[in-house]
Order: sequence, then structure tokens, then C-alpha cells
Amino acid sequence: MGDIPHRSADAGTGGPHVTPGHARSAGAALSVDPPVTPLDRTPDGAGGHTDDLDPGAGALGGGALPRRRALDAERVFQGFTMAAGMAVLGVIVAIAIFLVARAVPALNANTANFFTYQGWLPNESEPRFGIGALAFGTLLTSFLALLMAVPVALGVALYLSHYAPRRVGTVLGFLVDLLAAVPSVVFGLWGRDYLYGPVRDLSVWLNTYLGWIPIFGGDGPFGRSILLGSLVLAIMVLPIITSLSREVFLQTPTANEEAALALGATRWEMIRIAVLPYGRPGIIGATMLGLGRALGETIALAMTLGIVSTISINIIENGGNTVAANIANAFGEANDVGRGALIASGLVLFAITLVVNMTARAIIHRRREFTETAA
Repeated sequence: MGDIPHRSADAGTGGPHVTPGHARSAGAALSVDPPVTPLDRTPDGAGGHTDDLDPGAGALGGGALPRRRALDAERVFQGFTMAAGMAVLGVIVAIAIFLVARAVPALNANTANFFTYQGWLPNESEPRFGIGALAFGTLLTSFLALLMAVPVALGVALYLSHYAPRRVGTVLGFLVDLLAAVPSVVFGLWGRDYLYGPVRDLSVWLNTYLGWIPIFGGDGPFGRSILLGSLVLAIMVLPIITSLSREVFLQTPTANEEAALALGATRWEMIRIAVLPYGRPGIIGATMLGLGRALGETIALAMTLGIVSTISINIIENGGNTVAANIANAFGEANDVGRGALIASGLVLFAITLVVNMTARAIIHRRREFTETAA
């Protein structure tokens, strides 16, 4: 008879103990538990062991990632950029504190309303000065300068980017950029010596035939006026707006332009429906940068304006004054109160510039959110 398979002692009695081969139910698949291997360890100097793998690494991860160093180049650069940004804010706050501290004594000595008084007499025994006429002249000259410069700048930028041959556009672009490097005193001398005559003759013609319009009224004299100062400012901000607008127009996706042309649009129609909408935030930013340059211009306006502190919408009669031009003309003869008054006017110009820049940033940010949402 064949051998009887080995059974445990309790097999005949139905006890719970069976051999390992009979512990599984019928038809169950065999499984082998994977061997458990300890983590790789290296002996340390004291005879113990240190783990080479990161404690958070998974068993099936194929190896742990290298531990991040406490001080690497990325963290150093991040800290440097944060420090630079905080330094800029600190400089702005320091400028504001300086202006306020130097302006308060003069404002306390002022016997007139600083915001509404149109005269500028801070060196008198009873100081009287106001910022109304200066702020009005600053905003008026800047607005007229942008009114004349922006259309010309956009036209030049579109010609250089979409109409001129590549070689011609490159050369002319360099020449436009060089205009931004010309010192403002050169523009002032040029406006005073060469533009004064043509602007005076134009003012007489405007007064003769369009004198019924308030901005062209008056009885003269003409020449050193808001019109002359605004024209010089327009020439000064023209290269800034042109260069930035040209770069924005060149960034228009080629697919958008080709799609418009493929649908039968002319080149102008392609620019109107593809280039200008895409570059609108950039155009706004370039215009606001030009406005910032116009608001703070000093020497050119000091040479071309009539330096009369009155609020008037007439742009062809001699007169007009701005905050920066008034500081340049009056600082040398000012006493302690007069210097404090000029610093107070600089504080107002500082606030105007901040408001303009913050408004521009808000407009660009809102436009960008609208564009991203539509996309």
C-alpha cells in the first residue's frame, strides 16, 4: 500500500492544528510575502548607524529625493529681490516724510489758503502762497502735451512696426530712441530760440480768426505761453511713448494678424481689430509714463513759459506756470519760509504723480483681468 501522507497528531481528532500545506482553502492561490529588507545604513563614527534615506520617502518610491539645503541660490535670490522691493518702498516713505517735515513750518506761517490762493509771495513779511495756479498749470500743460504727442507717437510706432521695411524700421527706431537721451535743457533752449517765433505767429493767427473761443482769446502779448510749453513737452515725451508702443505692437501674435488678413481684412483693418486691442494695456502704460515725464519737467518749461501764477484757460497769451518750473525759478532767491513753501509745492507734485501712477496701474490691471477672463 502507498505511504500515508504526514498528518499532525490532532488531524484525526479534528483539532485546529494542521500542517502549513493544508492551512489554505481549496483553490486559493499561493502567495509569497516579499522579504523585508532594512533601510540602508552606514556606520557612524560612534559605532551607530544613520539613515541615508529621507524618513518621508515611500517604500516603493525608487529612492528618496535629496534633502533641500538650508541656504541655496534660489532662497538667496528671493531674499535679495524682496529686500530690493522693500527698499523702494522705504525710499518713497522717506521722501514723503522729508517733504512733510520741511513743509509744515512754511504752511503754518502761510497767511493765505494754500489750496485756493493763486499768488506766490512766500518771501514777504506776511507770507502768502498757494498751489492752485501751479497745479492747474502743471495739469494743463501735461494734458495738452499728451493730446499732441500720443496720436503722433502711435502713428510713428505703427509705421515702424507694420509698414516700414525691416531695415528702415530698425534704423528709424534707433533714431527715435536717441531722442529720449537729449537733455531737457536742450529742448528748452530750442523751444525758446527757434519755436518762439513760429508759435507767436500761430497764436496771432488763432487769436485773429478763432478768438471767440476762450482758449484762443485775449489781447496779447503772445509767445511764451502754455501753447509753447506744451509743444516742447510733447516733443520731449514723444520718443518714450513711441518706443514703448512700438515694442508692444511687435509683440502682437502673428497668428492673430494672419487670421485677420486671411479673412480679407486690409492692413489697416487688421491693425484695428488685431494689433490695437492686443496692445491697449501697453499703450496706456506708455502714455502714463509720458505723463509722468511731463508732470515733472522743470528746465524746459522754465525757459518757455511766461511764469505768471494765475488760473486761466487761455493757452496763447504770455503766462502759465507749473510746480517744477516755479521751484527752478524761485529757489535761488527764497528765504527759509520760501524754501519750505517750494518743498510744500513739491509735496503736492509728489502726490499728483503717485495718484497718476496708481491710476495707470489700476487701469492696466483691470484690462489684464478682463483679457484673461475673456480668453
